[in-house]
This record gives sequence, C-alpha cells and structure tokens, in this order.
Amino acid sequence: MTSPLPIEDCPSPNHGERRTGPVDILILHYTGMPDDGEAQRWLCNPESEVSSHYVVHRDGRLVRLVPEDRRAWHAGASSWAGETDINSRSVGIEIANPGHTGGLPEFPPAQIEALIALCREIVGRHPIPPHRVLAHSDVAPSRKVDPGERFPWDLLHEAGIGHWVEPVETSGGMFFSRGDQGQPVEALQAMLALYGYGLSINGVFDKATEEIVSAFQRHFRPARVDGIADRGTIETLHKLLVGVS
Repeated sequence: MTSPLPIEDCPSPNHGERRTGPVDILILHYTGMPDDGEAQRWLCNPESEVSSHYVVHRDGRLVRLVPEDRRAWHAGASSWAGETDINSRSVGIEIANPGHTGGLPEFPPAQIEALIALCREIVGRHPIPPHRVLAHSDVAPSRKVDPGERFPWDLLHEAGIGHWVEPVETSGGMFFSRGDQGQPVEALQAMLALYGYGLSINGVFDKATEEIVSAFQRHFRPARVDGIADRGTIETLHKLLVGVS
C-alpha cells in the first residue's frame, strides 16, 4: 500500500489474520501514556499483546505499526451493531495523548490535521460510512473512555470524517437515570441500540445503560458527561438517527 502521506514504519508483531470482513469501522483511541515514545514502544512490545494500525504523534508525525490488511489488537472486548469481533472489521488509530489520568490535554492542531489526512485515506480505501467512525469508548463503554470528551469530533466532521450533529444543549425537563424503569427507558435503549451501541433492551436503566449513555455523551454531547439521559442527550440522539435512516 502506497500513500502520499509521510508515514514512518515501525512494525509491531501484535497482529493476526482478519477473521471477518469487510473492514467497515474506524476506531479512534488515545494512547493514555505521558510519554509518546513509550506508548509506541508498548504497542510494538510482544508482551503487551496490544497494537494499532497507526499512531499519530502530537507533532503530527504518522507511524504505521500494522498493515491495514492485518487484524491489529486495539479494540479488545467490544461490540457494535451486533458485531463482536471489532478488530477483524476495523482499522485502529492511536492518538498520542496522556488521557484522563494525565489531565486530558487538548489535541494539538498539527496532530488533528495529520489525523484528518490519514482518516481521509483510510475511508477512501474501505467502505466505512460516517456513522461507523467511532470512539474506543463507543465500542467498549464499560471499559474505555478514549479518546475522551475533549476530542474534536466536530472538526473531523467538518473535514468530511465521521458523523456529527450540533448537540442539543443541556437543559431541564424529563430525564432518565440509574434505577428508572418502564417503556420510556425501553424506547431510549432501543434508540441507542439502533445507532449501534450494544445493550439489552429491558426497560431498566441499569449500570450498563448508564455506561452507554456516558459513552454517547462523551462522543456526541460532551458538555456534560454524567450518564443521565436528559432532554439534550435524547434529542441529540434523535438528530443522529435521522442522519443514518
């Protein structure tokens, strides 16, 4: 595979054969380590048993670790739209950032510019629709929070990458939270599942539902990430569903 982008190669041994196809998901992560070089070395260490296809450094440097035709080990236990082997269906990009434990600093403009250029190439090579450009937290909401609520999904969307609508502002009115039950909760769960989130539609706002609402907010309504399905969260979800119908 050739690319006009200046991509360095640092091969990781942590990959295998793709088991299903086609590749139709792009997953964005943050490295979650304070030292970018250490993070890249960890992704290339056979003892880590983790990898990604690419790393985007804070200065915009692009590094390929695993060829796109191979199954990198980046998503872990995850699901989306009924699929559970997300690694086999996806390309994974690690974005160098110390993450929440490091204060979740802003992603530098040079890094986002390079990421957008890389994403454009990837979605040009694979049948990845906008609504399947996802956060690690979307596909593993009980385990992961990356790339986090400060990640500029809106800037990627402006550049033609990913699915985004202007979030509806946080406001009062009816909301659902842990312990609520009934048909309205079931309807909320059905909408989240229709978008792709993996959860049981049981009419109970349980821990799993709270985690998925938090993941949804972290990606699509980042002004408040609290796991409470307020009007702004629900209306933002409605707007997104219109865009994929």
